[in-house]
Amino acid sequence: MLLRRRFRFAAGSDAVNVRTMRSSSIVMLAVVAACSSNNSNPADDAGGSHSDAGVYKDAPTGDVGGGALSELRFAVIGDTRPPANDDTTGYPTAIITKIWQDVAAESPKPQFAVTTGDYMFASPQGTQQQPQLAKYMAARAAFSGLVYPALGNHECTGGTNSNCGPGAIDGLTKNYSDFISTMLGPIGVSKPYYVEHFAASDNSWTAKFVFVACNAWSTTQSSWLSTALAESTTYTFVVRHEGVASLTSSPTPPCAASQSIITAHPLTLLISGHTHTYAHYASDKEIIVGNGGAPLTSGTNYGYVIVSRNVTGTLTVTAYDYMTHAVLNTFVIQASGAAG
Repeated sequence: MLLRRRFRFAAGSDAVNVRTMRSSSIVMLAVVAACSSNNSNPADDAGGSHSDAGVYKDAPTGDVGGGALSELRFAVIGDTRPPANDDTTGYPTAIITKIWQDVAAESPKPQFAVTTGDYMFASPQGTQQQPQLAKYMAARAAFSGLVYPALGNHECTGGTNSNCGPGAIDGLTKNYSDFISTMLGPIGVSKPYYVEHFAASDNSWTAKFVFVACNAWSTTQSSWLSTALAESTTYTFVVRHEGVASLTSSPTPPCAASQSIITAHPLTLLISGHTHTYAHYASDKEIIVGNGGAPLTSGTNYGYVIVSRNVTGTLTVTAYDYMTHAVLNTFVIQASGAAG
């Protein structure tokens, strides 16, 4: 149980737990990222790095995409699985297709998108991983920008306390392997945890997106996370499937220790999913974006979030209904994560 007070918002209920980058640049980054998957350094936990002109180069953790932007504007989508195990015919294809179409139609268009996990509900011993991922990827094709996915518990075994990866208790399940190859492979990532860096084309700001693989947790990832978060940037976004509240519930996700690492470093916004709703927890600097097609757990409708940097340096976070484009919630924060 959380002992501190959590200020929260959930649309419909008060009690619910770019195109500023040229299209040619996006194509170039996608091609470079795809090629890097064949030339990656096994010792690089971020999945590789670039030295191409216009790409923000950094240490100690290299990019697999990232880049220089005239402004910062991105979309967030999360939790798009069918209601039952191996229920591929029940996959929310129409919902997630409309969501990605909505994101593509935003003006100004988001430069890229991040997703919070759970793209399938498939038995690790079964054969429905690829059919479900194919439906998701077909829907995602409506958006031409790069997409950076986080791993969810359904990309391991489906259990909230499952832990996959080399040497982990659940090993290399088909869910895990297919997620890596199908969703991370196109951006040149070989591990489910990685970092992306972006910087203003005029050098006025920098941003890092740190993707935590809660259901592929290890001491190696723990050390990597501390190093990644220690790097100084104007904005720090952490993308992790399980939210703060989920880390204290039963069964406990294996990455509960990640929260203390996150809170020990500067944070702009924690972007989570897992709970099938939209919610904003100001006290934790967190948004839950889990309303991407999975069965809803609240009165919130399906939708997505747009995060946009303002000329003052603050960020506006807006959640939209996917059918009506009605604003479900909007708020402004500073780079520190404090209210703007």
